[in-house]
Amino acid sequence: MSIGIAPTPAAEMAPEQPIVNDFAIVVATANGTGSQTANLAILRALFKMGIPVNGKNIFPSNIQGLPTWYHIRLSADGYTGRRHTSEVLVAFNQATVVQDIQTLPAGGICLINGDWRSAPQRDDITIYAVPVNEFIRDSGSKGKLKDYLANMVYVGALAHLLDIPLARLEEALFFLFKGKQRTVDSNMAVVRAAHQWAAANLARNHPYRVAPMDATDGLIMMTGNEAAALGAVFGGVSFAAWYPITPSTSVIEALNGYLAQMRHDPQTGQATYAVVQAEDELAAIGMVVGAGFAGARAMTATSGPGISLMAEYVGLAYFAEVPAVIWDIQRVGPSTGLPTRTSQGDVIFTYYLGHGDTRNVILLPANLAECFEYGYRAFDLADTLQTPVFVLSDLDLGMNNWMSPPFDYPAEPLRRGKVLSAEDVAERGFARYRDLDGDGIPYRTLPGNPHPRAAYFARGTGHNDAAVYSERPEDWESNMLRLARKFDTARDLVPAPLVESVEGAAIGIIAYGTTEPALREARDRLTATGTPTSFMRLRALPINGDVEAFIAAHDRCYVVELNRDGQMHTILSAELPGLATRLVPLAHLDGMPLTARWVVEAILAQEAARPRPAPAPAAPTPAHGSSPQARVEGATETDLPGDGSLSPGNGLPRGDSGLTDMGHDGHNRQVIGSE
Repeated sequence: MSIGIAPTPAAEMAPEQPIVNDFAIVVATANGTGSQTANLAILRALFKMGIPVNGKNIFPSNIQGLPTWYHIRLSADGYTGRRHTSEVLVAFNQATVVQDIQTLPAGGICLINGDWRSAPQRDDITIYAVPVNEFIRDSGSKGKLKDYLANMVYVGALAHLLDIPLARLEEALFFLFKGKQRTVDSNMAVVRAAHQWAAANLARNHPYRVAPMDATDGLIMMTGNEAAALGAVFGGVSFAAWYPITPSTSVIEALNGYLAQMRHDPQTGQATYAVVQAEDELAAIGMVVGAGFAGARAMTATSGPGISLMAEYVGLAYFAEVPAVIWDIQRVGPSTGLPTRTSQGDVIFTYYLGHGDTRNVILLPANLAECFEYGYRAFDLADTLQTPVFVLSDLDLGMNNWMSPPFDYPAEPLRRGKVLSAEDVAERGFARYRDLDGDGIPYRTLPGNPHPRAAYFARGTGHNDAAVYSERPEDWESNMLRLARKFDTARDLVPAPLVESVEGAAIGIIAYGTTEPALREARDRLTATGTPTSFMRLRALPINGDVEAFIAAHDRCYVVELNRDGQMHTILSAELPGLATRLVPLAHLDGMPLTARWVVEAILAQEAARPRPAPAPAAPTPAHGSSPQARVEGATETDLPGDGSLSPGNGLPRGDSGLTDMGHDGHNRQVIGSE
């Protein structure tokens, strides 16, 4: 081998304390070399072993050949948030090998391409070198296929080092290659050869191992974008218009695939759906609004820059009250930002998107099951409320693979809302924007209704309740107040927040979307430090009374989100100004998925910096040696002993976290935040 690292003798020393199913792997390769298949094969093999796993692809935005990393977390405890560190490194990109090796903690292991002339050395890690070219020559592969098969070398070597069964890897490749046995066989030949070589030459003198579990029995694995598309099919989508943009493209690609399988007329064989790639996002949303007006269940999928172009049509749909579903798979902004990094930066933009007094309904999925559920529920809400409905996912959820229980089939029929037939119009009359029920939601007709009074103008300009053009101030005010009433009605129709209250907890945590996995782990760690927390995950906007009650029940609530300015914190403060002082923003903004370590350290730092009640001055020494009175008639709170012994709550003044041993230097956080 060229880099001067001799193969480790095959004799093995069993580590004194093996680490089983509780570590992280990072694979460093170059974009465009086919490493994704290799990485997904490892992920799926571990999943089929029954081990809880999550994979996160960290890839470049634009140029093939740039560095890419794939993070795989294994957790016997079921944690699926990103880990701050990875103990196992596959360093197969020479351009980044120096930096990659420096990220390993002491005691970590590194699998490296042994054909390189040199590589960095560290005395506190174990480096395993594999002669990649040897296996590629033996495979007889040429051209691009050589690069693809080179990745299977690290799959085979890693299988030996970690005890991943080859049978599971073969099953994974069979799934990924959609049953193409010849392709599976050619890849497995390289995997087996590398595994055999590693077994003969690389001693496993490290603690990291995998072992079968049953924690994934009955679970499925897919991406959030695929789940969203499948949910839309169950929601009755018949029209989609879109323009490709990372990270939303795979929503429509998956939708097109599912529709092609399921939506054809059984008699004629003709498609009963349409998926149109428009010339840009502006055209796409225009088509969706037109289809929604015609009664079709219509949707688009985009990301932040696409939302910018859709603003005018969204405002039209809001004011003309036309149903539409818009999936926003969020990425880092502003401007075009970082297309391949995750964020929650579109919350304020979409909530108020429109020209003037506009507030939109937003759904906030946090997992695969909710991507599927909101895939169909968004259409029900759009039809019921006659308004655009946004679903704000993000790159992490949308493009990465997650575990989930199988999805529940929708138990209720589609909800089309207040749609009048010709008979209804004849019986009760029709005024398009008149509120007859007091909920702000008017009745509508659909094109094709044969009654002569069923037609109306869907105006984006001022109109009265009969859809007649009007600039009368009273008509405008009445219409705007009705739209506000409709938005209030939505508060009880959107998914309610999920609340986990902990008795006696002074601290609440509020979050939404893909921050939840890290927060669940962080809360366990905080509890272990004596800092219990309650938790509320928002699932939609607008908020309802549950949110107000949760905030009011806690001394302070940390609002954790993936953006710079704390956008949800801003919305909650505006909606509940009387409780705004109890809200503390915690913003994570580097474009990477949240880690439990960051949450723990951020909250403990905030808690340590909180002002403590000043101790009361010592009572004067009584004359003649008489005993001081602990509390005299008419004493104020400042007369209480400084140790809080007379305070309610077992000795801690209200609002004190109890972390009296936590210094401002954060020394205790080193252990608390370790992974």
